[in-house]
Amino acid sequence: MIPAVARSDLEAVLGDRVRFGVLLSRHTALRIGGAADAVAAPADRAEMAELLGICRRHRIEHAVLGSGFNALVRDGGFAGVVIRMNLWRRIEERPGGGLRAEAGVSHSQLTNFCVEHGLSGLEFGCGIPGTIGGWITMNAGVPGREVADVVREVEVMSPTGSGIRHLAREELHFTYRALRGLAAGSVILSALFAVEPAERDAIKSAVEALLAARAASQPLHLPSCGSVFKNPAGDFAGRLIESVGLKGHQIGKAQISPMHANFITNLGGATAADVQALIDEAQKQVFDATGIRLVPEVRIMGRRT
Repeated sequence: MIPAVARSDLEAVLGDRVRFGVLLSRHTALRIGGAADAVAAPADRAEMAELLGICRRHRIEHAVLGSGFNALVRDGGFAGVVIRMNLWRRIEERPGGGLRAEAGVSHSQLTNFCVEHGLSGLEFGCGIPGTIGGWITMNAGVPGREVADVVREVEVMSPTGSGIRHLAREELHFTYRALRGLAAGSVILSALFAVEPAERDAIKSAVEALLAARAASQPLHLPSCGSVFKNPAGDFAGRLIESVGLKGHQIGKAQISPMHANFITNLGGATAADVQALIDEAQKQVFDATGIRLVPEVRIMGRRT
C-alpha cells in the first residue's frame, strides 16, 4: 500500500491524475491484471521528475505501462506506482530528416503522421501494437527491420528523476527485442527517428499492405499482448508451438490462437494465471520435443499470488 504521506505528496503534484487501487485490466491489451497501488499520469518533465522523486523518498517501486501491449500483469496486481504515458503524445518533424515522438505516441498516431506529412522510413512498424516507449524498450520490429535501425537518439530520465540524458544511437545497446544498459527504473520520454521525404500515396500503399497482411494472420479481433515468445535463431516460435499440437489449446478462458500460435488471446474472463499456464505448457512441450527453450517476449509484472 502507498503510505498516507506519499499519497498526499502524489496528490499535491498530480491532483486527480493519480488514482489508487486501480485495476490494471483496464489498461492492458490482454484486459487482464489485478489492482495497482497507484496509477499516475504525469503531464510533463517537471511532473515526471517530482513523481520519481516521491517514489525514491518513500521507497515505492514504479513501472511504466504505455498502452499495455507486451505486458502480462499478474492477478495480484502491482505493489507500487504504475506510470501511464497517455499524455505524452507530441510528434514534431525536425530539420535534417528527423522525427521526434514522445513515449506515449501510439503506432497508429505515428503512422498517420508519417502518411500525412510524406515521411518514409517507419512503415515497417505500422501494425506493431503499443507506444513509442514500448517500441524502444523492446526494440520492436519485423523480420529484417527493427527500431534500432531507425533510432537516432533516445531521451531518458533517471530512475530518481534527478536528470535527463539524450543518448545517441551509438550509446545504446539494442539486442533482439530488448534495449540493454539503462538503469532499472529509467523512464523513456521520447525518441528521435530517421525519416526521409516520400510520396504520400506510396507510403499509404505500403502501410495498407502491411496492415492487411497482419489482419489476415493475427487474431486482432480478440484481446492479446502481441507476440508472446521471441523467435529462436533460425526458426519461429509460432511454428514450434504449432508443431507440438498446441495451436488452439485452451486453459480457462485463455487460448493459444488458432490463427497464430505465438499469440495468446483472452476469450473473455481469462486470468493471468490462465495465460501463465499456457506459457509454461508451450515452453515445456517445445523443449521436450526439440530441446529449444522459448524465451518470453511479453513482460510479466506484478505481485505473485
